[in-house]
Amino acid sequence: MKILVVDDETDVQALFEQRFRKEIKAGEFEFAFAFSGEQALDYMTANHHEAVLILSDINMPGMSGLELLKNIKEKYEAPPPVVMMITAYGDQENHDQAMKLGADDFLTKPVDFNLLKEKLKTKQHD
Repeated sequence: MKILVVDDETDVQALFEQRFRKEIKAGEFEFAFAFSGEQALDYMTANHHEAVLILSDINMPGMSGLELLKNIKEKYEAPPPVVMMITAYGDQENHDQAMKLGADDFLTKPVDFNLLKEKLKTKQHD
């Protein structure tokens, strides 16, 4: 399963590669990283929408995660990628807006990687 992680904090890449080392080695998950909403859309275009799951931060400079979510849900219908939003602020307003725009799930920072792995494994078998 190919997963695109979108976050303006570049240390996220090392964190994910470390936490998912076993799964990456086993070929269960493959990660790609984009450090802005714009970069994520470029990646989706350049790679013909290979990512089946997108984990996106909400608060980023430039295009926010919510704008990215809106773009993805409008552009990629078949099959639509699963989009999980990640935010440091578990506030109701962001949550409601993300769900209204079609987010499939909502996680708060710091990310609970055990919970995330469970969610990803569930999505893998959907």
